[in-house]
Amino acid sequence: MQFQKQELLSELAGLTSQAIADVQKLKALDISKLNYKATDTQWSALECVEHLNLYGDFYLPEIQKQILASSANGDFPIFKSGVIGNYFAGLMKVGNGKIKKMKAPRDKTPSNSGLTLTTLDRFLKQAQLLQSLLTQASTTDLTKVKTAISLTNLIKLRLGDTLRFYVYHVERHILQAEKMVD
Repeated sequence: MQFQKQELLSELAGLTSQAIADVQKLKALDISKLNYKATDTQWSALECVEHLNLYGDFYLPEIQKQILASSANGDFPIFKSGVIGNYFAGLMKVGNGKIKKMKAPRDKTPSNSGLTLTTLDRFLKQAQLLQSLLTQASTTDLTKVKTAISLTNLIKLRLGDTLRFYVYHVERHILQAEKMVD
């Protein structure tokens, strides 16, 4: 699958801006509402956001490192998605407001401890870094530059696929968090 790079980066930046706005709204809510769980197996709104923070701890430094280390700078108007990367991004993508249910890896599952508003602040700081990285990626070859993934050391994804996966993952869990407080 091929994408116009600037259109893709614009879409991802827009989704990131929306996530920031949505989390800002969550900050206005009472902490008990943010920690509310309808069932023992569901995550609270803060656990949804903490899950994103755990992914951000891995992916944001990795994306930043690969962009900074890239010698492939210049004008690369087309991004060609890889088979595996496109699959992972597709798994995360929200379709018509619907989320495909999945099991999170154990190391990315938020604890049941009482989370605080610091969780939201940490997310907002990570989202600002993501916005900066999306801007920096505009002069990077999203097809040629590869990034590690959190599941295994055996697979590397194209930077464009990693950005798609990560931003779609954010979109998915912010939507989940919002549903928990409605």
